Amino acid sequence: MTSTGTERQAHLAGLLERARAGEAGALDGIVRELTPLLWHVTRAQGLDTADAADAVQTTWLELLRALHEIRSPHALTAWLVTAAKRESWRVQRQRRQTVPADTDDDRPDPRPEAAEHLIADERRRILWNHVQALPARCRELLRVVAMVDRPDYSQVAAALGMPHGSIGPTRGRCLTKLRDALLADPRWSKP
Repeated sequence: MTSTGTERQAHLAGLLERARAGEAGALDGIVRELTPLLWHVTRAQGLDTADAADAVQTTWLELLRALHEIRSPHALTAWLVTAAKRESWRVQRQRRQTVPADTDDDRPDPRPEAAEHLIADERRRILWNHVQALPARCRELLRVVAMVDRPDYSQVAAALGMPHGSIGPTRGRCLTKLRDALLADPRWSKP
């Protein structure tokens, strides 16, 4: 791990210790810094936006319940990632058990703006199909950097096991691959 990654780990461990001592602002700092990572983790497990939001929220509640039980404050990020994955898997199992066999969701929406929504939905579907066709490393990286305005590269490096200096160039190559694939797709390029 780079010294920046070690410093970040120490910073988060310090926030955890302060949160254990009752400082509410310390918990806010942990949430602010690690929520984008947890979003990436839950989305990478295949959850949609609503389920990912629930899983991230449940992960934070889990941290509150286990705040004093985490043995190594330096392992906070790993603990949260594991908790988010487990919650994502639980949500997926629950979804598989509760999805009704017959739904009326295929009915067209009679509202006038339905056509606009359909077009936007189709473009999103095309985009995400092309994202899914990218190599796994590109998919993971683009999901992380898409969740925040200015991603912390040391956090991204730690989460994805990538060298800090390769994140920007890798992101650029991945975006170029995605742009080329979209431009070659006539469904995307249509006016």
